Amino acid sequence: MLVAAAVCPCPPLLVPEVAGGAAHEMDDARAACYDAVAVLAAARPDRLVVVGAAEPAGRGRYPQGATGSFRPFGVDLEVRLGEGPPAGHPLPPSLAVGAWLLERTRWSAAPVEGLGVGEPLPREHCARTGRELAASAERVALLAMGDGSACRTIKAPGYFDERAPAFDADAARALGAADPAGLLALDEELAYELKASGRACWQVLAGAAEGAGLQGRLLYDQAPYGVGYLVSSWS
Repeated sequence: MLVAAAVCPCPPLLVPEVAGGAAHEMDDARAACYDAVAVLAAARPDRLVVVGAAEPAGRGRYPQGATGSFRPFGVDLEVRLGEGPPAGHPLPPSLAVGAWLLERTRWSAAPVEGLGVGEPLPREHCARTGRELAASAERVALLAMGDGSACRTIKAPGYFDERAPAFDADAARALGAADPAGLLALDEELAYELKASGRACWQVLAGAAEGAGLQGRLLYDQAPYGVGYLVSSWS
């Protein structure tokens, strides 16, 4: 059963070493992520699953101990998913950011696993995956790593799209209200066009949260680089 969840953005710029001199621009987002992870720990789960957006080569399950690297982003920094010896293939960037968050907050509350999901994954498949995760232990927590639209300004990675603010607002409302139906109502084709990497992860969370009766709190909702970054906590 799902007992808690956190939703965090997954840009490598969240990691101060990657952001360099611009690290302060993500201070508020980073602090909100730390708060969201703290709520996960307070729920005393038996198992934590980190779900993150991934390209085809990075999709699938990752065991505790899986490692990731920020070398592709110019920084000689490695992270590990939970405690234990290195295991499995390298983490995709979203899960590497998740692993960094857990290391930074000294996670020790429960064993950790990772799951890389693709942006095009149909919502029905996402929801089914979430239900399976929620049923995998008596007390399950999820950390969903993904971004909103990447089209909020003309300098955004996807340039400006007038549909982006409304999409992100709908996502923010659902995440802040812990509303599984609202998340499942997000249009997967529109999300893909807006380069919203979090859509599939959020819909996995929606499936896991069905019937759990969790309450949500939106901790951060900004687009500092023209990308919608959302942080929420469900407990």
